[in-house]
Amino acid sequence: MMKKIWWKNGFASKANNSLWTRIGKAFLLIILMTLIMPVLASCHGSRGLPEFVMPEEFDESKNYEITFWAKNDTNKNQTAIYEKAIADFQEIYPNVSVKIRFYTDYGKIYNDVITNISTNTTPNVCITYPDHIATYMTGQNVVAPLDELMANGKYGLGGNQVKFDAPDSGEMIAKFMEECKLQGIQYAIPYMRSTEICYVNKDQVEKLGFTLPEGGITWDFIFQVSEAAMAKDSEGNFLVNDQKVMIPFIYKSTDNMMIQMLRQKGAGYSTEDGEIQIFNDTTRELLSEISEHGKTGAFSTFKISSYPGNFLNAGQCIFAVDSSAGATWMGSHAPMQDIHESKIVEFDLVTYPVPQFDPANPVMISQGPSICIFNKADPGEVLASWLFTQFLLTNDVQIAYAKTEGYVPVTSKAQEAPEYREYLNAKGSDNKEHYATKIEATEILIENTENTFTTPVFNGSTSLRDASGQMIENVTKSVRRGETVDDAYIDNLFEQVTSLYRLDQIGESGRVGEDLSGEPLPGTAKALLGGLGIAWVLIIVYWLMDKAKKRG
Repeated sequence: MMKKIWWKNGFASKANNSLWTRIGKAFLLIILMTLIMPVLASCHGSRGLPEFVMPEEFDESKNYEITFWAKNDTNKNQTAIYEKAIADFQEIYPNVSVKIRFYTDYGKIYNDVITNISTNTTPNVCITYPDHIATYMTGQNVVAPLDELMANGKYGLGGNQVKFDAPDSGEMIAKFMEECKLQGIQYAIPYMRSTEICYVNKDQVEKLGFTLPEGGITWDFIFQVSEAAMAKDSEGNFLVNDQKVMIPFIYKSTDNMMIQMLRQKGAGYSTEDGEIQIFNDTTRELLSEISEHGKTGAFSTFKISSYPGNFLNAGQCIFAVDSSAGATWMGSHAPMQDIHESKIVEFDLVTYPVPQFDPANPVMISQGPSICIFNKADPGEVLASWLFTQFLLTNDVQIAYAKTEGYVPVTSKAQEAPEYREYLNAKGSDNKEHYATKIEATEILIENTENTFTTPVFNGSTSLRDASGQMIENVTKSVRRGETVDDAYIDNLFEQVTSLYRLDQIGESGRVGEDLSGEPLPGTAKALLGGLGIAWVLIIVYWLMDKAKKRG
């Protein structure tokens, strides 16, 4: 007589428990494999693509769809320029469809590219920075080298088969091109260039009894004036602006601040091979001085206080250092404002290059977006991407985009074009396209192109850049909390940022094309690793319960 199977509380008999155990183990195995596979793919990347080989001809009978990732936030004029460029390009090459995807910042582009490398789903063309490209290149043949494409007689710069008026190699600004080389190979091409500008409220400087110098402005002068601006009346109002709020000196990008100070001092930052040199005596001295002005409230940063242009336009800041590309936000009559008009004060705005230790020998950082092309299995698709990239270098695109903010075109062809010269000469004729401060910022970069520099690019250089700014942020916050910034504090700070940004793991592996140890994992990889840990915990718990049941 067959045994009856009795059910209790939703569970089967001992016989069926065995079945459920086998199903449970299989289910856990599936979960485990599901979690592990993406992590392995994310950590080790794809198996790579074949090395790009230049096609003999561009097959215009074949249809291509290429993706273009670009940064844009609130500037509708820039969006319109990109959209017009795509439409114009597609009229010339109707077999190429360009799909654009806008991002609000470059960091999000970087994270998405890193995530997509493992699945070979990177975009075709990307607005980015060389520091980021150095990490992209840790995958095999992920980024297409541009030397062969640029030199090709048919489709290269000045190529006889290019169907639009693109610049030739001699019309690319050499200084900007050099910035896009990684270990001697051209892995990117410049798109726009900017630098940092010191925007100054002249009226408040003079109210404090100082006279702005001709030529350049020094760090010492800025700190001296900023400290003087901290004086208050008996009711707690600052004498310089008769307000309760005054932050005389605000720096937008503290990473650039530290990098430029070190370069101007001739102190170490890093080598081309990724040797970290930033933890030196000059860095100590700079951090100590900055902390003194942070303690009095004379100095602050964007991360601590918010956007410097807002304080400047409200009469609550005297020296605001920001990109030349941010010039349209600076001044009483700036075309872009982020504060209510009732808070805007009238003042005389003056522009200077970034503060210097020796104004007679100016040193300033060169920045701005570049363009890289990702390798694909079909060389024709890469060539289509290259043609579109070249189109972004035409005068129509370069000049139109440069007019939107304080950017400088990256070709002499555009810089010397009558249309661009007319634009510069019309400085101050209106407060929109020809806003004086914007064009003054542009002129500063044009005049100082040979005085600009970029930091070495290697896998991990983005982390080092972040660490350099973090040290300024930390000392400024610490003195506001009443902490003492001395040698012991700075020793500990060096150790903290080394650990936080894993700078001790860069070393020789910082070279382009090697592992990702110098960069943080993308968020997706972190989530998957967390999921993997949870899965192992569940497996162990299940195993212990099973063992306990057998003992019972």
